[in-house]
Amino acid sequence: MEKVKQYIEENKDRFLEELFELIRIPSISSLKDHKPDMEKAANKLKDLLLSSGCDKAQVMPSTGNPVVYAEKMIDPAKPTVLVYAHYDVMPVDPVDLWEQDDPFEPIVKDGKIWARGADDDKGQGMMHIKAFESMVKTDSLPCNVKFMLEGEEEVGSPSLPQWCEENKDLVKADVILVSDTGMIAPDIPSITTGLRGLSYWEVEMTGPNRDLHSGLFGGAVANPINVLAKMISDMVDENGHITIPGFYDDVIEVSDKERAKMAEAPFSEEEYKKAIDVKELYGEKGYTTNERTGIRPSFDVCGIWGGYTGEGAKTVLPSKAYAKISSRLVPNQNNEKIAKLFKEHFEKIAPDYVKVNVKFLHGGQAYVCPIDLPAYKAAEKAYEETYNRTPVPVRSGGSIPIISEFEKILGIKSVLMGFGLEADAIHSPNENFPLEQFYNGINTIPYFYKYYAEIMK
Repeated sequence: MEKVKQYIEENKDRFLEELFELIRIPSISSLKDHKPDMEKAANKLKDLLLSSGCDKAQVMPSTGNPVVYAEKMIDPAKPTVLVYAHYDVMPVDPVDLWEQDDPFEPIVKDGKIWARGADDDKGQGMMHIKAFESMVKTDSLPCNVKFMLEGEEEVGSPSLPQWCEENKDLVKADVILVSDTGMIAPDIPSITTGLRGLSYWEVEMTGPNRDLHSGLFGGAVANPINVLAKMISDMVDENGHITIPGFYDDVIEVSDKERAKMAEAPFSEEEYKKAIDVKELYGEKGYTTNERTGIRPSFDVCGIWGGYTGEGAKTVLPSKAYAKISSRLVPNQNNEKIAKLFKEHFEKIAPDYVKVNVKFLHGGQAYVCPIDLPAYKAAEKAYEETYNRTPVPVRSGGSIPIISEFEKILGIKSVLMGFGLEADAIHSPNENFPLEQFYNGINTIPYFYKYYAEIMK
């Protein structure tokens, strides 16, 4: 492993520049205008994988954006690790909140890389490519490695399940290795053992058949924005409990023993509030902050709009109002069932003076990784090598819908070795990734391969 470390140190500046080249491609999967950028990013990754030592790499079509597949098979008798990452990123809006002119032109400042995709997931994905390269170039790779890099994770990975079904033999492996999660703190490594599921909808509410004069019609005709806001507010009661009938039917209550174990994870509520600049926290009554994001479901409005939002005033009573709504789900909750429950309930309770249409956009199941899994043990030992302490198992409040699909379609578990931090502001303006975490990831991942190969002998 000393040869690997030396190789990483000698090539660290090149690794960083190659990441910058990838970041500069604005591969925003949710915006159709960036379709050419998706192809460009996929081909860039193919070239990087080939130059890093893969025997073959190809850009493969899917029903949506392409999937980049690559492999290095050193011995069919040895275990095979399938690395998953995504090359698509979130939109950069609102652009005026970024502290740099171009969110896709990376800047190194205060020991961090600042750019869209710096962490999620180009930075973390590049860690795997460069860790792999460092082992190949030093003849240190102890197992087979495959790469599956997609371009639709930020929109729910709609095409990847079918692609996996069609390419089961190609991606056959013993475990999936993922870095699209985070750590508790820079000096406190953690392994994500659970992910919440997700249901995501778009609501369209229609009042009058056209925009009306708010003076001539206000007070006599229902304003769909007002009605929509009230209906959304009623979805959660004063105790933070979601009011959709049947919503909690399949929620498994976590035991007091497990909750006590979760409470051992280092956490400062004061620092948490300070980091996001709020005076108080809010959530379901009877649960701690970590429990609310790890073992309990949630309901949130991700966007709401309608009427006049331009400069100055326009006295209009709008015809339509819209909202994008998401619900994070816990293990045993079925995202399709929840999607149906919300749609039926929301449309049923709508008053007669508006019409409501609920459209389900995407979703995914929750996921749990056992801590006695051989790959988990290998990840645990890998973190210990870099951070000199045993990582804490945590359940994340986030969702990676495709992870549960992997288990369902491919029949294999995923281990989530994340290196991101809460302060990285993924999905937000001023996304960043500490250089230390980037290089720590590159140094840690080779140990995973080493220990996994030894455990699986």
